[in-house]
Amino acid sequence: MDELLKTYKRIPIAERTEMVLSADLEPRWRPCILQDQDAQVKAYFARRADLTGEEVEALLADPNQTVRLNCARRADLTPAQVVRCLEDRDPNLRYFIARSPQLTEDQRAALRADPDPLVQRAAAKGPKHRGTRQRPGQAPLIR
Repeated sequence: MDELLKTYKRIPIAERTEMVLSADLEPRWRPCILQDQDAQVKAYFARRADLTGEEVEALLADPNQTVRLNCARRADLTPAQVVRCLEDRDPNLRYFIARSPQLTEDQRAALRADPDPLVQRAAAKGPKHRGTRQRPGQAPLIR
């Protein structure tokens, strides 16, 4: 993995961004992407519809809010991952999880009482089913 990671880090960021969006992403690069220091690369990767549970878990632990926020939009979160999003310190992340169809009524009620008024409003709107989009040559991405 060390040599592969070194090879990955030599790829220019613009190419890595294209790589994470590609429908033909080579599986060998996926663990490297999780270690990428560029938040934009990981944020795009987090929007891929084909992530594994382990990849989502790693991205939810990322220090960058945008990476975590893109995970909060997913409809395939485990109950534990939903709770992790609900408890996130960032109100933007709670805003996106507030519309998740996966929330229980108790969880949605808790968000309606969130300290942030935008989170409260989002929770009051109820569930929103998010689709995917796919441009030619790209993997399906969660909207």
